[in-house]
Amino acid sequence: MNARIFFFVLVAGLMSLGIFQTVQRHVAFDIPWMPGETRTIWNIDAKINFNAHDNAIIASLTTPERQAGFTTISQNAASPGYGLSFLDDGLTPKAEWTIREAAGKQTLYYNIQVLEDPKSLDPQILEMPPLFDKEYSAAELAAGKTIIKDALKTSADAFSFARELLKQLNAETPNQNISLILTEKVSKTAILIALLNGADIHTKRIGALTLEDGRRRQHLQPLVEVFQEKEGVISSRLFDANTLESVNRDNLLLWDQSGKALLELTGGSDSRVSFSMIQQEQPALSALLQKSENEHLFNFSIHSLPVEDQSLFKGILMIPLGVLIVVMMRVLIGLKTSGTFMPVLIAMAFIQTSLITGLIGFILLVGIGLIIRSYLSHLNLLLVSRISTVIIMVILLIALFGVLSYKLGLTEGLKITFFPMIILSWTIERMSVLWEEEGAKEVFTQGGGSLLVAVLAYFAMSNDVTRHLMFNFIGLQFVVMSLVLLLGSYTGYRLLELRRFKPLADKE
Repeated sequence: MNARIFFFVLVAGLMSLGIFQTVQRHVAFDIPWMPGETRTIWNIDAKINFNAHDNAIIASLTTPERQAGFTTISQNAASPGYGLSFLDDGLTPKAEWTIREAAGKQTLYYNIQVLEDPKSLDPQILEMPPLFDKEYSAAELAAGKTIIKDALKTSADAFSFARELLKQLNAETPNQNISLILTEKVSKTAILIALLNGADIHTKRIGALTLEDGRRRQHLQPLVEVFQEKEGVISSRLFDANTLESVNRDNLLLWDQSGKALLELTGGSDSRVSFSMIQQEQPALSALLQKSENEHLFNFSIHSLPVEDQSLFKGILMIPLGVLIVVMMRVLIGLKTSGTFMPVLIAMAFIQTSLITGLIGFILLVGIGLIIRSYLSHLNLLLVSRISTVIIMVILLIALFGVLSYKLGLTEGLKITFFPMIILSWTIERMSVLWEEEGAKEVFTQGGGSLLVAVLAYFAMSNDVTRHLMFNFIGLQFVVMSLVLLLGSYTGYRLLELRRFKPLADKE
């Protein structure tokens, strides 16, 4: 294969790999493109009160299952003296408290944190709940059959049948059959379930919690989940027995999907469960790190490192961006710098010290260093000895500036210690030699070019957006590498070289 073709294939491969990995992390793990994005987390407390009768207690609270729009982040409980277990048989998760002996009023607390997660979906495989038999009086049985018969005439499937029943149950003037079975002791939800079961339609009672920030002592809203099977596919919908409107699942957490009981209590009586909740906004990445399905992603990534090391990598991963700027300025613009990548190191020092402090400190150190270095050139020292002397001199200058800044109350001056001392020493040495060989003009040209490139690299490397992208999307390193390779193949004119053609333009 031609070397040129192989080169462009390599560049295209690196670019494609970087873009694919970046987009894949965003789509698969919902890592945000921009910093500062937040996710909503609901912190919900369930308070359980009951009376114990001086015997063993077993209290099982049904907890939320996987569902559309929400992902469970954490759960815990406060239960002094009780044993606690989180049980999950694959159908209904529960929190179970146990104690050998208890008497009097008892209070248990269960806490769960759920993340609003658009990517979370309801389980794809649904199972039909069983039908149940219930004994009715002769009058109720006859009235129920008549109601079912009337609803069947004007419906086509289980869902439309449920809506027809709701029309009768919620009519302003209910008919005689509805009035017969609708009593104060029986809720509309129980009647709707009974009528649907009477028509051989599978149903399940659902306890839903309406999420609203700052609400206290809330109770579950009873809903009815209606199932139907068409062509071997089972589907379901939620209905509220007290309204004809469809159930809006926005801010609706389906807490109890067991179809049985929210709380099963053995050894106690007079049980009550109430809920309180608050809404919290957390940084998107912090919330994503807590999602259990993302554990395999973050267990083998920079995010799994200690925070101190993560901070170190945040700086290291910005170096390729600074390198790209150096390559662009040297290859495309034609700007001269003192050393190839010295501006990147200076830019990193600027990030630690702040731009103004860094510029002043750099100019002072290099200026004074050049004066001292000019004296050393007259001593005819060996290179190793001369460089060693310059290093010691730079260290002493930094210490002197730090003490003077502190005594004068200029705390910003203390940050000058972040400058790379070895790099500064070599910069002073190179500029001194350049001064002797090329003159002061070339020194100011390369020194000014280095500072300009360092300032541009500083703005790119200190930007919150670029820091967020380079740290969280490691594939961008391949994109930067491909751009550097492309720039390395450029053999045209630099922008500053076009000045040579200005006399030709003036003649025309």
